Amino acid sequence: MSATAAARGVFEQLGARPIINARGNNTVLGGSTPSARVHQAMLDSEQYYVDMQQLLERSGVVIAELLGAEAAYVTPGAAAALTLGTAACITRGDPDKVAQLPDTRGLKDTVLIQTGHRYHYERAVTVSGAHLREVAPSELAASLGGDKIACVLYPAHLEGAPGTLSLDETIRVAHAANVPVLVDAAGRIYPIELFKSYPRRGADLIAFGAKYLGALNASGILCGRKELVDAAVHNGFIAFETSDWEKSFGRPLKVDRQTIVAVVTALQEWLETDHDARIAGYERRLDAMASELRGAPGVSLSIQKADGPGPRVLRVDIDAGSARQNVQQVVDGLWTGTPAIAVGRDGDRAVLVNPVTLRPDDDGVVASRLGQLLL
Repeated sequence: MSATAAARGVFEQLGARPIINARGNNTVLGGSTPSARVHQAMLDSEQYYVDMQQLLERSGVVIAELLGAEAAYVTPGAAAALTLGTAACITRGDPDKVAQLPDTRGLKDTVLIQTGHRYHYERAVTVSGAHLREVAPSELAASLGGDKIACVLYPAHLEGAPGTLSLDETIRVAHAANVPVLVDAAGRIYPIELFKSYPRRGADLIAFGAKYLGALNASGILCGRKELVDAAVHNGFIAFETSDWEKSFGRPLKVDRQTIVAVVTALQEWLETDHDARIAGYERRLDAMASELRGAPGVSLSIQKADGPGPRVLRVDIDAGSARQNVQQVVDGLWTGTPAIAVGRDGDRAVLVNPVTLRPDDDGVVASRLGQLLL
């Protein structure tokens, strides 16, 4: 049996369909594929047990140094980092407040977010018991007074949204009122200068998704000011287990030793990667796929710059009036076929092929299936 057939069999014996992922680091598709180096580090970590508190502390030191932050903590995903980061801003290391969450009566439990910054994953901050309050950008400064504001949530991918304050201005305004800023930078890991910029710009806490680095789907990083990262740790699983007095709500947010080692290794590998070569490789692969589709009626092809770790995608624009199939039909045809193929889309305008989670051996399969639907 080939390695590919064996890999499919792992899912098929459970009654689940294996999928070729041309959509990217998508949580519902499994997130990421660890590199050989990351996979080996995980295997090595299974040979011995470890003091998890010490491993979390030491890995945090390494991660913080690599990112230019005061401190860091490995979490089970970026959403968990937002949850623990919010709890840190509410409790500030006070054991009585830690024990009280998610009951926030009498605590600083309000998280501000600008109009224009509302987004799907904001739900993560309210898991701690916090209350999210939307304010107009022009009213942010005036809204920071009083004794209820825990922090300001800033989704980094929405920086530049019309009418909103920049991250730098938000930090300036919030810090003038002694209020911390929690940045959701889940996938903002490239360019490297951007990835490492948030602590330098003054963000108090930053949440990253480590799946984008090539660690596991359920892995993330919370980094920033030591005082607040330490407060997040007090709300997490290890403090619950190792302290006689801290019984935090964050006990379910557990990570294992393999995950911690994978995050550190993936981060080191990401920072050592020749990203110009990586991007050039993606462009060659996408151009080869595009060449298989040229001449399809009602279709225009382009290699488009995109945000995140996969900075190039193949954009297949489809004119529903002259193409053989519209976007929905193409997406459905790829998904329901054998093997199933997941792609991205830009509404009803285009299909997007992301190579970052696509095995090179599957490039031809994706191009061929697109060709069957469009040529």
